[in-house]
Amino acid sequence: MTIESIIGITSGIIAIGGATVVPLYRKLKKQPLTKLMDMLVDKKLTSKEHRNILKKMNVLVGNRIKKEYIQNFTLPNKGREDIFLDICLSNDIEPTEGICKRFLGYDSPTKRAEYIKNKHSEKGNSSFEGSLSFSSPMNNTRQTVYMSELLMSRYPIICQNLIEILERHRVKYSFIKGTKDIWCRDYMPVQTESGKFIQFKYDPSYLKGKKEWEDSRSDMAEIREKNEWLNNLDITTSDINLDGGNVLICDGRAILSDRVFSENGIIQKGNPNFEFEKDSLINNLSKLLECEDVIIIPALKSQSEDLTGHADGMVRFVDKYTIIGNERRPNEYQYMKEGLQKAIDKYNLAYIDIPFFEGKDPKNPESAIGIYVNYLEVNDLIVLPIYNREEDKQVVKILQKAFPNKQIETINYNEIAKEGGLLNCTTWVVNN
Repeated sequence: MTIESIIGITSGIIAIGGATVVPLYRKLKKQPLTKLMDMLVDKKLTSKEHRNILKKMNVLVGNRIKKEYIQNFTLPNKGREDIFLDICLSNDIEPTEGICKRFLGYDSPTKRAEYIKNKHSEKGNSSFEGSLSFSSPMNNTRQTVYMSELLMSRYPIICQNLIEILERHRVKYSFIKGTKDIWCRDYMPVQTESGKFIQFKYDPSYLKGKKEWEDSRSDMAEIREKNEWLNNLDITTSDINLDGGNVLICDGRAILSDRVFSENGIIQKGNPNFEFEKDSLINNLSKLLECEDVIIIPALKSQSEDLTGHADGMVRFVDKYTIIGNERRPNEYQYMKEGLQKAIDKYNLAYIDIPFFEGKDPKNPESAIGIYVNYLEVNDLIVLPIYNREEDKQVVKILQKAFPNKQIETINYNEIAKEGGLLNCTTWVVNN
């Protein structure tokens, strides 16, 4: 079965629910969108058969094809690409590169250009501002989600599930070429609230000691060569060794875990200059991140318990004075409880507890299963990992209360989570 088939199946399953899922799945499982497109232009079929094919296609595209269009469809005397363009124009589906590939099996820049030209003509002399589309933003979109191309090649079904959610909420997304792993948050530049980008040194200790891990470390020089658009960004380089997953920013405040100290050779034991070196690093980070407050929270000291020690696996900002994080428990290590409480008191933070559970096993010792806080937040959308447990419902309710103006979507990210990360890890969100 091809990747296109898998993607087509997944989209169909997502778009429908309840008791109809299994029967419709069986009907569609050997008919990806490209195959249905071939059937649609078959002149040997009747108009009724063409309309039934369109109905199946509509399921796979999230019911974006209008009922009137399906009911009145008769096969025009046009080629395959022209019929595809007619579907797009008549149903306000912008033929982005991704949409072209899903329908046609390849990109069609010519048809994309014709679509824009037609839409511009419809609007007269007014500027073309974009139509309702799958992967292009509406006018009020403020952020774009980037993912490694490896996410699609290694986990096509999960990646397509995520794309379906982004498309449903009209979130713009794109893919990064030339990465060596899927955790693009860590090696891509950190963006400040003014729009500047800081390219920190990416040389994490947890990727050392095993050749397979060392070989998986992405090289930003190679990534820039294969993504020329990165060279147009306002990027400041820094020698500070810091992963993007260990940086959270909100309204002039940043949260990092204390793993940043050991990653930069600042070890407290036996070091009389520890406090000076620590304060110097924090001051430099404050300037680079344009944050008056750099809040340090404790990470687990053992990499066997928490491999990366990233802040985004422990807490997230709700607003400047509120954070949401893993449920605090009486049996936690004393240094974890005291360190977190110290930060809460010092910076006058409110803390919202959300459940989590231990999802590691001998086969997946780095597993992130059980962590909810590593969700994707983009524009007015939060995409939350769930695990088919009672805690799922509790976390959704807590997030809905904490973020009343945001839409909450859920996704099964377990196969990726087994590798040690979740949604925030596999995405890089950029303010446009």
